[in-house]
Amino acid sequence: MTATLPGPDVAAYALRLGDDALVLAQRLSWWVSRAPEMEEDIALANISLDLLGHARSLLTYAGSAEGRTEDDLAFFRDAPDFRCVHLVQLDNGDFGQTIARQIIVSLSQLGLYDALQHSSDPVLAAIAAKAVKEVEYHVDHAWQWTLRLGVGTPESARRMQQGLDVVWPYVEELFTDDELIDRLGVIGETDGGVAVRPSALRAQFEERLSRLLAEAELVRPTLPAARTGGRQGVHRESLSLLLAEMQVLARQHPGASW
Repeated sequence: MTATLPGPDVAAYALRLGDDALVLAQRLSWWVSRAPEMEEDIALANISLDLLGHARSLLTYAGSAEGRTEDDLAFFRDAPDFRCVHLVQLDNGDFGQTIARQIIVSLSQLGLYDALQHSSDPVLAAIAAKAVKEVEYHVDHAWQWTLRLGVGTPESARRMQQGLDVVWPYVEELFTDDELIDRLGVIGETDGGVAVRPSALRAQFEERLSRLLAEAELVRPTLPAARTGGRQGVHRESLSLLLAEMQVLARQHPGASW
């Protein structure tokens, strides 16, 4: 049976989700050998590998529309060609900041992939069905660390709260709708809907996060949203630095095999 290639809008949608996963995987991999516990080295490595698996599936599907491979998209695009949100680009900061970013991203991805399982696009639905099971673990991991840091010591609570304050201005971009979503059709709003409306995920995200913050004795930040534009290819300088490190070997030895 011949595989159906995605149309340009479906490919663009898969690309943005794949870029989110790829860049966050690269960020988390930095913690291997640097985490506060040996077991945490393994946990963050496994989460990073899960995200890399999501990225591979999504980028392979996106690239198939133009005959490009996952490696072409990962290693041979410049920063303006990426479509990831700014939150995944943020520097790791300390461990509290990394966990703050991780709980927010994981909670948003849990809602996203849970809904995307019902996409009329069979490939996206299949990717989401696998990814949501792994993201459930990502949520649990970050949830437990948020609790541990929040009610641990005054210093751990301070760092966790500071991490939330740093990442909070970039939360809004996760839930911003755009024309691509409307063109694809929204699951539950139209027959044959392909995409998930980001803004529709906000209420459940807020409910879960509020419950966690109350239990962890942390305060929900009230900082204004930052100017972003990641979905349009407008990025932070840190993304270029991350890509330079991630892509250097492939660009120096294009087409190499191991």
